[in-house]
Amino acid sequence: MRYSYSFEEIREADGRAVRAGTPAPVLMERAGSALAEAVQRKMRERAVSDVLFVCGGGNNGGDGFVAARLLAERGVDVAVLCLTGKFSHDCAEAAKNYKGVLFGRIPRRRFALIVDCIFGTGISRAPEKDAAALISYMNDSGAYLIACDVPSGLSGSGIAFSPCVRADMTLTVGGLKNALLLADGADLCGETEVLDIGISPENGAEIWEAEDVKKFFPKRKSHSHKGSYGSVAILATCNILGAPLLSAGAALKSGAGYTDIYMTSSSVSCGDAAKLAALQTADELHRALCAAKYPACLFSFYCGEPIFTEAVAFGMGAGVGEATRTILEELLSSYRSGTLVLDADALNTLALCNAADLLKEKKCSVIVTPHIKEFSRLTGRTAEEILSDPIGIAKRFAKEYGVTVVLKNNRTVITDGVRTAINLTGSPALAKGGSGDVLAGFLAGTCARGVSPFEAACVSCYLLGRAGELAAEEMGEYSPDATDVIGFLPKSILSL
Repeated sequence: MRYSYSFEEIREADGRAVRAGTPAPVLMERAGSALAEAVQRKMRERAVSDVLFVCGGGNNGGDGFVAARLLAERGVDVAVLCLTGKFSHDCAEAAKNYKGVLFGRIPRRRFALIVDCIFGTGISRAPEKDAAALISYMNDSGAYLIACDVPSGLSGSGIAFSPCVRADMTLTVGGLKNALLLADGADLCGETEVLDIGISPENGAEIWEAEDVKKFFPKRKSHSHKGSYGSVAILATCNILGAPLLSAGAALKSGAGYTDIYMTSSSVSCGDAAKLAALQTADELHRALCAAKYPACLFSFYCGEPIFTEAVAFGMGAGVGEATRTILEELLSSYRSGTLVLDADALNTLALCNAADLLKEKKCSVIVTPHIKEFSRLTGRTAEEILSDPIGIAKRFAKEYGVTVVLKNNRTVITDGVRTAINLTGSPALAKGGSGDVLAGFLAGTCARGVSPFEAACVSCYLLGRAGELAAEEMGEYSPDATDVIGFLPKSILSL
């Protein structure tokens, strides 16, 4: 398992190293040395002979000056471009020690490889004036661009200011940064490599990889049966039947022993005889459709009675309103057997009815699976606020309501308020209606097998993302739909 860190967590690690006796200039020398080694290696790989370091006046610029000095001492054709007149103390010392070619304005000469050392993590607003001009120069240069630490112009949340360096590679110092994984960072950092400088950041986000997920799919004993692997209930309504059926299809691929479909009857509260007969006919038709689509599922009508499966998923296609709120209240007050996965309209109903506090009344483990807009409605925060601090806001919500949050985006954040993970698998092929329904069903099925909510969320997000990647490899990024992705879930598991 790898870990990723916020800018603040890396700065705290730097501070601890300094307080423990490692002077800041020594850390800068280590960073510059590691940067020089990595840049020279990339120059050999790309068969280029010259490199330009574009340096700012902060410690990121200092790392660049150190690397440029070391490469110049080795006879490499190296130059530095620096337009600032303001330097941090350590950067000023590093600049003083550099004796090579130094440009005080943007050169006419073209370089095959350029290293961005303007800001790194030291940015809090959009680049302006000379810094903006330097970023535009690098982006338009046609050179292979390496960013030192993070591409200049990228915020700690992964949201890019304008302009922002579009790096082909990022050599990140001291630890992997959340900014390189989230939002725009995933598209702007290119290939990433961590440069070790001997600091030890703490409290990072978990990055689950194949070996971590594989542990949750041990070889099964021959002396076992369907009851050995738990049961999951997909709770459907007559509003949009396709969504819960997608969830059921994914649950069937999860390894759970039973997948049950519970459907709310549209005729329960109807007193008109003619209308009642019509609704009963519709209910039976829905039942027949479910049975035809997934004959392996057990089917029954739900009238508020207790459910005893090891996991329940609800909200997919449920509709928003009082009927959904009533079911939520029943589930949160009476379901005690396992884990409740709340998706889509279950979350929209909590938001519309201003009823998020119902989550505090739960008698079971709860996982909520909002995308950014659903989480915005649920928390009362704007989408922009959430994107500016997805990990912090998700953690605070998870702690306040005692739930596990699966905050879906191009990189999904998973947290139970104590542990946090960022899922890195996925493809634009998943940017289709129904992908969230597939996740909800597979997640519920994974919980039904006895996996804890946080770990089940990490496993399920990894495998759904991998299924999306496999679908894109075979069908392209445009064509796969949610049903196709379900078909790739077994290959996703086998890829472990």
